[in-house]
Amino acid sequence: MASARNDVFVTVGELREHIVSGRPVTLLDVRWTLAEPDGEPAYLTGHLPGAVYVSLDDDLADHRLAGRGRHPLPSGSDLQAAARRWGVRKGVPTVVYDDWNRAGSARAWWVLTAAGIDDVRILDGGLAAWSAAGADLQSGPITPVPGDVDVIHDDLYRGARRTLTAEEAAGVGVLLDARAPERFRGDVEPMDPVAGHIPGAVNLPSTELLAGDGALLPEGRLQALLADRGVIGAADVGAYCGSGVTAALAVASLAAAGVDAALFPGSWSEWASDPDRPVARGES
Repeated sequence: MASARNDVFVTVGELREHIVSGRPVTLLDVRWTLAEPDGEPAYLTGHLPGAVYVSLDDDLADHRLAGRGRHPLPSGSDLQAAARRWGVRKGVPTVVYDDWNRAGSARAWWVLTAAGIDDVRILDGGLAAWSAAGADLQSGPITPVPGDVDVIHDDLYRGARRTLTAEEAAGVGVLLDARAPERFRGDVEPMDPVAGHIPGAVNLPSTELLAGDGALLPEGRLQALLADRGVIGAADVGAYCGSGVTAALAVASLAAAGVDAALFPGSWSEWASDPDRPVARGES
């Protein structure tokens, strides 16, 4: 029986076996970091064979939307056009990967599955795991055969994955803040106008969900970490970060552990934009 983890993540070995067997797969390279949001130059230098570059800022966000944080969700119609351009096809699995803390790939996984696209998984360990296994890379751009996927949810805020509004986030049972501890405490805030966190939130940096090699923590360690944060057995769990990107890894990791968590897409960047919303600082 397939585990919840296998529904969300795929190992390099499993992906290579799939490719060697001749079965089709769509590979999406979603390189993105806070410091270098445009990952295309790195993609062109070397990527998984046949992988198509996906711009997180251009295709997995809609910056025309005001009041919904720094990375508002795209519309389903825009996403469908982009996904077809990437070659995403009905009945063909999609594997997304990145080279930085699974942030870009988790965002892609969340957006695509929220849109109702089936069989999307994150490459566990990302590009580093692929290279460590001695697998080949390809350079230069890829122009795939256009895909035919249909997006069934045009409003991803009300799509196939649970989301939270700012008001709902304030009252969720366990609200995880996936940012670095210094940003959670309010010691520093490099991106948004106010430092601190949503009152009542619990800090679980997204990087703590990963082992030293960048793969998702083994099941036992993951369950222990989630239990420590009060997630296991909680009636309702939500997650946020700075702008809804790294929190997607928290949601994906929770899904791999069998927990259905909601995402606050606007995250701290939306919360902090309203001066009337309360702000907490410190460890709790």
